[in-house]
Amino acid sequence: MATLSSASSQGATLRPDYRLSLSILFIGLCLVFVQTWVGLVIALLGLFLVVQTTIIRLTFTDVELQVCRGTTILRQFPYAEWQSWTVFWSPVPILFYFREVKSIHFLPMLFNPVELRDQLNQHCETVGLDR
Repeated sequence: MATLSSASSQGATLRPDYRLSLSILFIGLCLVFVQTWVGLVIALLGLFLVVQTTIIRLTFTDVELQVCRGTTILRQFPYAEWQSWTVFWSPVPILFYFREVKSIHFLPMLFNPVELRDQLNQHCETVGLDR
């Protein structure tokens, strides 16, 4: 795992957005009183997403999207390998999808959706990628 260099740290890092993770946690806690096990499972998923929202960051550099934890780069996705992207359910964004040449990726919306769309429009247009 690489660490952020000075060149990659110049990229735009998205701010966290806790709306999805806290909503799932709240729904799970409410369901505990109706269906205990279902509520606990959903609440645990919400708690997991709260933790992920706190520690995971997306950084857009000139050439790639980086998924980071602190200063450690977990994954890198060069824009040149992207085929398409979309943010599911525009009124309340819940899922970010993008397709590379060799694989597809789904990420829960744990970051600011407006910043995400702005960065995707900016960086994906430069490599000729259509939405």
